[in-house]
Amino acid sequence: MTDALAIGIDAGGTKVAGLLVDLGEDGLILDRRVVDTPATDADASVRSIVGLGRAILADAPGARAIGVGAAGMVSLDGVMRFAPNVAWREFPLAERIGQGVGLPTTVDNDASAAAWGEFRFGAGRGSTDMLMVTVGTGIGGGIVIGGRLFRGAHGFAAEIGHVIVEPGGPQCGCGNQGGWEQVASGRAIDRLGRAAAREHREGLIVELAGGDPAAVTGRTVTAAAEAGDVVATRILTEVGGRLGEGIAGLVNVLDPDVVVVGGGAMDAGELLLEPARRAFVDAVEAPAHRPAVPILVASMGNDAGAVGAADLAWRALVDAAPGIRRGA
Repeated sequence: MTDALAIGIDAGGTKVAGLLVDLGEDGLILDRRVVDTPATDADASVRSIVGLGRAILADAPGARAIGVGAAGMVSLDGVMRFAPNVAWREFPLAERIGQGVGLPTTVDNDASAAAWGEFRFGAGRGSTDMLMVTVGTGIGGGIVIGGRLFRGAHGFAAEIGHVIVEPGGPQCGCGNQGGWEQVASGRAIDRLGRAAAREHREGLIVELAGGDPAAVTGRTVTAAAEAGDVVATRILTEVGGRLGEGIAGLVNVLDPDVVVVGGGAMDAGELLLEPARRAFVDAVEAPAHRPAVPILVASMGNDAGAVGAADLAWRALVDAAPGIRRGA
C-alpha cells in the first residue's frame, strides 16, 4: 500500500457508492461501501454522501482527499448547476461535501470521472488521447486529451449524448429531439423492442416479457438476441450501427488513439459492438489513410467512476501542494 489514499464517491440517483482507493500503480480498492440516498432532497442527499465519506475516513485516517462523480452539469468550481436525477440546482456540491467530511474535495461529471478511471487503470491505460462513451439508458462520455481530462471552458464538456443526429426524432429529456442517445442507447433498444413486440406478438421478445409488449426492456431484447431471435438481433444491429456512426463523428473531431465503451447496454456485448465497429469504419473519414482506432470494452465496470474521482481528487491535491508525493 502507498500513502496516496483518497476516497472516491459515485453519487447516483438512488444509491451512493464510496471507495477507499490506493492510487499507486493499479488503483487498488481497499474499502467499498454503499448507502441509499433520497434523490428528491438536495440536503439529505449531501448528508448521505458526507456520512459515507466520514465512515470511510474513520477507518482510514490516512485518506487525504475525496472525489465525487455525479450525473449532471458540474462547473469547474464544483457547483452542480443541473442534475437530472437528484434535486441539485446551482448547488455548491464540492463545498458542502468538503466541509462535511473535512477533506479537500473535487466534483466531476460521473461519465468524465469514469473515463478518467478507465484511462488511468482500465481499458484506456497506456493511451494519451482517449474517448469514452458510456451507453446506458442514455449516453454519456469523457474525453482525455494529451493525458489530461478535458472539462471545457465551464466544466460541461463531453455531453455527447445530446448531439442532435436525427432532427425531429424522438424527444429527449433535455427538451430537444433526435439526440444521439435517443437512437443509440438503452432507451432506443427499449423503444424499438416494444414496437417490435407489438408487431410480432408471437415472437420470442414478447414471450420473454411475459406476454406483455409494454413490459419489454433492453434486457428482454438482449436475451432474445442471445437466443438467436432474428427480430431482436435486427434491433441491436440498428442501434449498434447508430452508435458506431456517432463514434465515427467524434473520432473525426477528436482524433483519439482509443475509444472505450462502457455502461449497462454493454451487457449485449458483441451483438451491439460488432455492428458499431462496422458502422464506424464506414462512417469515419478516410479509414484507409489513418491509424486504426480500436473500440474497446471498458474493463472496470461500476468502479470506474469512483476510482476516477478519487484519482482526480488526489491529483488536485498534489497540484495544490507540490510537496505531496504522487501516487503514480
